[in-house]
Amino acid sequence: MRIDILTSLAKKDKTFTFEEALKISGLPRGSLKKVIYRLEQRGAIERIEKGKYMIIPLGAEKGRYTLNEFVIGSLLVNPYSVAYWSALNFYGLTEQFPNTVFLQTTSRKKKQATEVFGVRYRIVRVKEEKFFGARKEWIEDTQVHITDKEKTIIDCLDKPQYCGGVIEVAKALKYDSELDKKKLVEYAKKIKNSGVIRRLGYLCDFLAIDIDISEIKTRNYLLLDTTMPHKGPKNAKWRLIINLDEKIMGDLE
Repeated sequence: MRIDILTSLAKKDKTFTFEEALKISGLPRGSLKKVIYRLEQRGAIERIEKGKYMIIPLGAEKGRYTLNEFVIGSLLVNPYSVAYWSALNFYGLTEQFPNTVFLQTTSRKKKQATEVFGVRYRIVRVKEEKFFGARKEWIEDTQVHITDKEKTIIDCLDKPQYCGGVIEVAKALKYDSELDKKKLVEYAKKIKNSGVIRRLGYLCDFLAIDIDISEIKTRNYLLLDTTMPHKGPKNAKWRLIINLDEKIMGDLE
């Protein structure tokens, strides 16, 4: 019975939930819990978190085998998109290797930070209107939702603390000439955060990138980078406090 259930689950995917196993097995909950416990003891499966499991291939050793961190992340919350610094890294838009996998969602999750098989995950909850712009990518025979390049840029301007700061966005804008400028502007407006439009406008001006984006009419000043000290010269056009180190910005010119 245990082998039959595991074989059926393995045909579907490399991971499964308790509810999926319940449907496939047809067993009562109590009986299935015993089966899953025995499979865990045998090293045939490993628990990702409550009610979610990974199937260990034959010949692999439990505790040493794992799946791609994005595949694991796709099970932690629903709906989800791999986003922010993780998406920047996926597209090769940053030289940095984040030690945390960032997931964007609209769902409430008790634990916003968790660790699975030695990998740290950060779950970032956003409003419905900010949850868009994802695409599907095949990773280890599994389709994973990842924000597209343009949405990744906009998300990072919205929450710089989850991408290593605005400087990482500036690098991405400078070195990827294939970014869709119209989509960047469309997304910047759609996310409904004037700070995003201002940061995008300023960076494109600084990098001499031709983009059709209108100035924001306001008297209030915002920080260019919310992760940096709250002081620096003011940019009147975009109403931003340019609080990035001049040397760092100079390296981009």
